[in-house]
Amino acid sequence: MKKIYFLLFYLACAVILATGQTNPRGATTGPTTAPGFNHPNQYIGMMPTVVATNMEPMMVRASQDQEAFAKLKTIEAKTGKKPNILIFLLDDVGWMDPGFNGGGESVGNPTPNLDLIAHDGLILTSAYSTPSCTPTRATIMTGQTPLHHGLLRPPMYGEPGGLDGVITLPKILQELGYVTQGVGKWHMGENDASLPQNVGFDDYYGFLGVSDMYTEWRDMYFNPEIALSPLRFAMMEQSPFNHNNVHCTKEKGVENIYQIDLESIKNLDQDWAQYSDKFIRGMKDSDQPWFLYHATRACHFDNYPNDEYAGKSPARTVFSDGMVEIDDVFGKLIKALEETGQLDNTIIFFTSDNGPEAEIPPHGRTPFRGSKGSSWEGGVRVPTFVYWKEMIRSGKSDGLFDLADLFNTCISVAGMNSADLSKRIGTDRYVDGVDQTSFWLANAGQSNRYSRIYTLNQYFSAVRVDEFKAHITLELQEAIFPRGYTGGFSGAIVTNTGGATIVNLYTNPQEDVSVGVRHIPISVIIGAEIDRYVAVLKKFPPQSKIGFQGN
Repeated sequence: MKKIYFLLFYLACAVILATGQTNPRGATTGPTTAPGFNHPNQYIGMMPTVVATNMEPMMVRASQDQEAFAKLKTIEAKTGKKPNILIFLLDDVGWMDPGFNGGGESVGNPTPNLDLIAHDGLILTSAYSTPSCTPTRATIMTGQTPLHHGLLRPPMYGEPGGLDGVITLPKILQELGYVTQGVGKWHMGENDASLPQNVGFDDYYGFLGVSDMYTEWRDMYFNPEIALSPLRFAMMEQSPFNHNNVHCTKEKGVENIYQIDLESIKNLDQDWAQYSDKFIRGMKDSDQPWFLYHATRACHFDNYPNDEYAGKSPARTVFSDGMVEIDDVFGKLIKALEETGQLDNTIIFFTSDNGPEAEIPPHGRTPFRGSKGSSWEGGVRVPTFVYWKEMIRSGKSDGLFDLADLFNTCISVAGMNSADLSKRIGTDRYVDGVDQTSFWLANAGQSNRYSRIYTLNQYFSAVRVDEFKAHITLELQEAIFPRGYTGGFSGAIVTNTGGATIVNLYTNPQEDVSVGVRHIPISVIIGAEIDRYVAVLKKFPPQSKIGFQGN
């Protein structure tokens, strides 16, 4: 396919040179004099640059890079250290849940603190997670798609497998002089090599699993079959997963702080907020920069709102009450940064681990097709912004951003370039992220990502280039169950689509009309990109540390 693309390109150039025509266009009624427009962040007709054989190719713009890294140099000279980095990660929150993306008050859960910072920062309207929580969290930590890091789905109830000691974002930041703090939901493995303190965190405070794992079997309304069966309940009490909120350090390992049950779960987000607040205030006069990964409990089912927030949202659902609480938690951390004078030198990145879960109501919202558990846009396009006071321009951009890019970008702003990062991770490991430092920091920055690779469970599922998305493997929501809340995990996986299943996400964000046959030139280009990534997967084969039957 790539050869066909080049053939078309060179043929077009030959025609222009031979005829002297600069851009003959029109219709059957005759030529047009309309000049047309090129738009930012649209790369069809351009070629990305290979920066290393074990890293995704990227768009490279010398002037954009020069501007961005000059700003970094200036701020470091002023502050005397690299910037602090805060990643604030929500759980199961959809693209349209926060106010800055059209939700907020209009859907019954105002988010004033998020909206204020988002509108002063750069809102990324095409930012992507993976279809579910563990794969996304591991992608942030490793810069890899699930096919490469191998955590294809969430581990549940003590299942083996996880990060298993790989080189992670916090590990490299440690090596670059950062203090690394993790707070909140972990869910990347409970085996010793996968624990936070063994993959780069100086300190971690939170739980190791996922919210419903601690509560669903206790709740007589949701699971009476277990909660009201003494034998089955005892089985769950003895289930081999850590049932506690824990504190993890190298020195002491895992310390159990308190058991999580239907009562204590209500207070987790407030407890975690206090821990992060204390960390930020404690770093006020430090000579070292810091990295804080704060992963909330809300709004993942089952939601048990804190007593101070039950009914506080106008919607009065447990999901929307959780949104209001998380907005207050975010505001609390911003206040700590302001009061300690650290806001000026802290990059704040806000996002969600996947789209809204749609099988357990109440849940989040998205204007796109699909939900958590699928690679339709609704499952993976997530609410996202990045903020750095007076360093990152305010506005919106539809430039492509994958959460894998956090790996490369955070390491870049911390002082390690792509060439050195390629060497540090080793030639046997592929990094799917790209360095987006100049996208964030240049005043008119464009995304450095040429394409977006989608995965679904163990499959390479889709590719997006510009506004066009080609499906290879997809999930049919209602293929199995005709009734109920069908969605992500209850649908059927369908592989080997027709070959021209391409949608235009600008004109058809619901992804229900294929335009592939009408846009053969686009199909050829995206086909070449599919072939390229298939070749990557042959050279760096997919992994399955936490997988599916038959995989």
